[in-house]
Amino acid sequence: QVQLVESGGGLVQPGGSLRLSCAASGSIFVIYAMGWYRQAPGKQRELVARISNGGSTTYGDSVKGRFTISRDNAKKMVYLQMNSLKLEDTAVYYCNRAPDYSVPKGGWGQGTQVTVSS
Repeated sequence: QVQLVESGGGLVQPGGSLRLSCAASGSIFVIYAMGWYRQAPGKQRELVARISNGGSTTYGDSVKGRFTISRDNAKKMVYLQMNSLKLEDTAVYYCNRAPDYSVPKGGWGQGTQVTVSS
């Protein structure tokens, strides 16, 4: 079982940057692909970025070229560097296991709020 704690969210102006962190517990973290997901008010939760256990990355079309996902298996951490933030990036961001490209049904942490506003 992997438990997850997200941090690093906040209020930022359009064009700004934030770095989100996800601390994972569990001795077998290293074997999981991990993802960052987000849920905006009134919208479905969506996959933003995914990183395999080997470090291969994929991104949603809306964040390609702006967001970078990374992981440190030794520290059991997953990161999301977000640059050139837009108003539409406002959402609660979560990390979770990402065995495929669907949204998992469980295993969620509390998330971290990202608000992009001028």
